[in-house]
Amino acid sequence: MQNYIILLLASTLAIGSLSAIADVATLTQTHNALKVATIEEMYQQDVDNQGQDDPVVLERYADQTLQAAMQLERDYFAREQMSCHIGYDVLWDSQDPDYAQDKQFALTEQGLVKVSLAQGSDIYYQLACTNIDKKAECRVADLILDKELYESETLKSFLLKNCA
Repeated sequence: MQNYIILLLASTLAIGSLSAIADVATLTQTHNALKVATIEEMYQQDVDNQGQDDPVVLERYADQTLQAAMQLERDYFAREQMSCHIGYDVLWDSQDPDYAQDKQFALTEQGLVKVSLAQGSDIYYQLACTNIDKKAECRVADLILDKELYESETLKSFLLKNCA
């Protein structure tokens, strides 16, 4: 009888553990799908408004730390009357974006959202997702700049270094 109770207890614990693992896997899948959907939505908004959003569309989708780095850029310009920014539209890897170009969205093994542009550029977004009141939301935490020009530097680190 005692062995039966131990076996029943162990089975209950194992089922509970499997359920928790399944919940984590489901949450991860949900966040991964939401990451891609967030970046798709951001690009569509930029296409719809031809890059004329104020504040820029990236800032609208950014988390607080990236927004703060972007604010440093504006503060630097107000103070110095010169720019410390990248010098091109980072969403499109171009000074003169072609908003009609084809683009593909995918999730990398590292959990980054990769945007492949028809012009041949790949842009990688790091997103942070949260669950508040059972509603998941993802925000852009950072993006990797052109590897050849910036040696894989991120936008946030560039702005923090050059606009402080």
